[in-house]
Amino acid sequence: MSDIGEREAALPLETRPAATRKVFVKTYGCQMNVYDSQRMSDALAADGYAATDAIEDADLVLLNTCHIREKAAEKVYSELGRIRKLKAERQQAGREMMIGVAGCVAQAEGQEIIRRSSAVDLVIGPQTYHRLPEVVRKAREGEKVVETDYAIEDKFEHLPQPRRAEVIKRGVTAFLTVQEGCDKFCTFCVVPYTRGSEVSRPVSQILAEAERLAEAGVREVTLLGQNVNAWHGEGPDGKPWGLGRLLHRLAEIPGFARLRYTTSHPRDMDDELISAHRDLDALMPYLHLPVQAGSDRILKAMNRRHTGADYLRLIERIRAARPDIAMSGDFIVGFPGETEADFEDTLAIVREVRYAQAFSFKYSPRPGTPGADMRDHIAEEIKDERLQRLQALLNKQQREFTESLVGKTMSTLIEKPGRHAGQRVGRSPWLQPVIVDEKAGGIGDVVTVRITGAGTNSLYAQAV
Repeated sequence: MSDIGEREAALPLETRPAATRKVFVKTYGCQMNVYDSQRMSDALAADGYAATDAIEDADLVLLNTCHIREKAAEKVYSELGRIRKLKAERQQAGREMMIGVAGCVAQAEGQEIIRRSSAVDLVIGPQTYHRLPEVVRKAREGEKVVETDYAIEDKFEHLPQPRRAEVIKRGVTAFLTVQEGCDKFCTFCVVPYTRGSEVSRPVSQILAEAERLAEAGVREVTLLGQNVNAWHGEGPDGKPWGLGRLLHRLAEIPGFARLRYTTSHPRDMDDELISAHRDLDALMPYLHLPVQAGSDRILKAMNRRHTGADYLRLIERIRAARPDIAMSGDFIVGFPGETEADFEDTLAIVREVRYAQAFSFKYSPRPGTPGADMRDHIAEEIKDERLQRLQALLNKQQREFTESLVGKTMSTLIEKPGRHAGQRVGRSPWLQPVIVDEKAGGIGDVVTVRITGAGTNSLYAQAV
């Protein structure tokens, strides 16, 4: 740091030039939270805050939280304890640090966070990030601020637009929120209570942001939503659009080479979206489509409103449209009342589908959800044993899928330099990192490679 920078950093927060303020954002949870963290940084940049990767340098620390599982929420309070000590040290040195909690824990617990951690200056829910600069200013004046109330119609109205420089710095891939919230009310899930009901972002806003991303050099965009395939809106032609039609329009934007979307619900995979997988080369052959369990009895208790057979028939239709598509999924073991036979049904559906990747968890009761009040909760040791068996099967399938790619030729998007000199890291159509020689192409290029080897999590390739 320069001498000037050192002198400015030592000034009290209120008297320092706004441009020298720094914000550190720590993100927990899903891709939506990653996207939201970027949005918070964008909103604060307009208010004079520069992002920093060093928490020790930050004038404002924001924890963007996840509330899906109990341990995730408790991690936040543990982290707040550590940051509280850092804040106290800075105050003793005559410097200030504000602490904020954002995200789903903030939305769910609100004032309770202030009660449990007095070092927290502000709490802000995921629907009110457009108010973040105002909330920060109030907190800087000494007010403890809890901002979680919102109007549904305002959800997408005030999203700050990412600056071109920030987009370029983030690289050639980007997230783009098109839908938020959930109306499905699965009995294990807290999302409808923290993210609100399903709301689709208007087509005009989506296309405007997509075009800005493309102009800044983004080559691959992933559409985000809690139930992204429930997205719908009115197109410029005045007709109702679903996600399939939106993907067709996005594929027409010059610069975009690849499109993805996540996370999907089986009940919202309509014919038009399945056909998009058949017709659009830019739409990558990879689909995250959670089933959660294989037992019809447990699926009914989860309020999934589909059966195991429904899910398998859907997978069959998707693979008929796009034979090279790879499936990803989510699984919960130990849901209340789950018997060994129910769990065997889950293993059976995994064997039938053969997942390229999947995420599996022990059931964790979330306060306020119907599942938390159900009878016959499963003992932790049984959950542990079942989870180990499920993960062993899923890991085996993931290894087999990765190894099946050796010797094949595929397109790869070069994303960044490799760890070692002379290397580049790309991304396969199925999301695996691909290590290639730097001569294969520059960052942002889509190149054809032949896979020569497979590691635990990466592929190794030569340019064709």
